[in-house]
Amino acid sequence: MRRLLLPLAALAAISCATAPKHETRPTAAPVVAAPVVPLGFEKQPGEALNEYDLTHDGKTDVWKYSVKDASGKEVLLRKEKDLNGDGKVDSWEKYGPDGTLVRVVFDLDFDGKPDVTLFYEKDQLVRKEMAFGFDGLPRAWNYYEKGKLTRKERDTNGDGNVDSWEYWENGEIDRIGVDLDSDGQVDRWEARNKSAETTAAAADAPPQPPRTQK
Repeated sequence: MRRLLLPLAALAAISCATAPKHETRPTAAPVVAAPVVPLGFEKQPGEALNEYDLTHDGKTDVWKYSVKDASGKEVLLRKEKDLNGDGKVDSWEKYGPDGTLVRVVFDLDFDGKPDVTLFYEKDQLVRKEMAFGFDGLPRAWNYYEKGKLTRKERDTNGDGNVDSWEYWENGEIDRIGVDLDSDGQVDRWEARNKSAETTAAAADAPPQPPRTQK
């Protein structure tokens, strides 16, 4: 009996020695995507940062970036805001040398990508760009004069080119132009109000021969 136990013990020792060892490897840290910074809102040399907690919840929700001019006066460059309290920037504001607002960018669905960009001149809205897709590229543009909407442009097929135009007057659509063959030119006009319909009908009517004077 003692002779049988010795070989079994030897086999057990050999199997333990030859069995693969379990190696514990360190878990890789999750990759955190860098925050999206809209074009034109990059960090400037020499800028100073001030942080504010306007909601008094112990977390920063407004970041102000500024520099000092030659006279030592502080000049505001831009602001960043956390609108929903998740600790991420959802709104970017850019200011001109005179301190007036020139551009605002919003991330409305909080996915880290710009959705709406507003452009200002002399504190008045002049253009709005809207990105509806996941690529963050604008597909619609609204234009304003003295605060009133004058024109809308759309890229309806996502090829990067405008193929629909809406012209507005007094808060109403005046006419719509459509590019059917993607050549950048209007192929069909659609009138929307009565005066525009009359004008369009006159433009489409065949030319009349001149009247002979008696």
